[in-house]
Amino acid sequence: MGDGRVTILDVAERAGVSISSVSAALNDKPGVSETTRDKIRAVAAELGFIPSIRGRSLSGKRAFAAGLVVQRSTEVLESDPFFASFISGIESVLGVRGYALVLQMAGDSAEALRHYRQLVGGRRVDGVFLNELEIDDSRIPLIQELGIPAVAVNADVGPFRVPVVRQDYVEGIGQLVNYLAGMGHRQIAHLAGPPQFVHSRQRESAWRAAMTALGLEPGLVVAGDFTFEGGARAAESIYGGAHRPTAVVCANDLMAAGFLARTLDLGLRVPDDISIAGYDGIPLGEYVRPRLTTLRTTPHLLAEEAARMLLGWIESGDRVADVEIAPARLEIRESTGAVPAAR
Repeated sequence: MGDGRVTILDVAERAGVSISSVSAALNDKPGVSETTRDKIRAVAAELGFIPSIRGRSLSGKRAFAAGLVVQRSTEVLESDPFFASFISGIESVLGVRGYALVLQMAGDSAEALRHYRQLVGGRRVDGVFLNELEIDDSRIPLIQELGIPAVAVNADVGPFRVPVVRQDYVEGIGQLVNYLAGMGHRQIAHLAGPPQFVHSRQRESAWRAAMTALGLEPGLVVAGDFTFEGGARAAESIYGGAHRPTAVVCANDLMAAGFLARTLDLGLRVPDDISIAGYDGIPLGEYVRPRLTTLRTTPHLLAEEAARMLLGWIESGDRVADVEIAPARLEIRESTGAVPAAR
């Protein structure tokens, strides 16, 4: 212990046993009696011994790591708190269980697939997370080909090829559309996310279904990109059209905030001239003025459940069941109100 770091050799010497006995005792493997196991654990605790991930990997044939490849630009990651909350949720579970998160960025789907192949082929991870699923996502058949445990986030309802953790969006979007209709709005537009993403399609479909259920024409849909700037551009597009809606339901809060900012720049009042609502419930919605009506999701909880599921599969060797967490919750704030009197 000359350098101050306690090693497995130090534990073995203090306990008076072999290194292999220490390894078996601390990794819950057979080969030592319960009395010896308890003694070794007590000595390890007394010395402050912390097994290295590398050592555990070599002895247990595991990497003690899980992989997440994010296919987004760094600008989106820097501006959208959803990702920070999601990653924090994963870490809160992996960390206490002695696992590491291997995070990689990808500019496109081809690069993302390469990253997954490298992570799995190099035995750097024991399982992976699949976030922000795309329509006909090419990662799914790849993961099945590689034969590694995986958990997907917010796949469509129904049987899926890997376990899924979901947060229902239908109920909340229905409540939002019903609230706006109850305030007199009939022309309710939708600012959608990028069309390749499953959650963009999910939110647009829920908006359409809610409008139709009320006997209202779904009307105008503008494709956005989930960014603040994209929301501002969408405002230019919508206000430049022949028929301006009285309310806009945005597929995320960043676009809603950009839409709101550009609306105010153009001299319009919110909600007196138009009502604006978002989705996600990120802190930014509390800071803009007027404060943003939104559907609050819980990315930290979503990630925690995904991490528990993935570790459950890794450690048991058996596929785990899907998990449904509490649905997104409507929070009505000052950015929405009654339909303008003249409309």
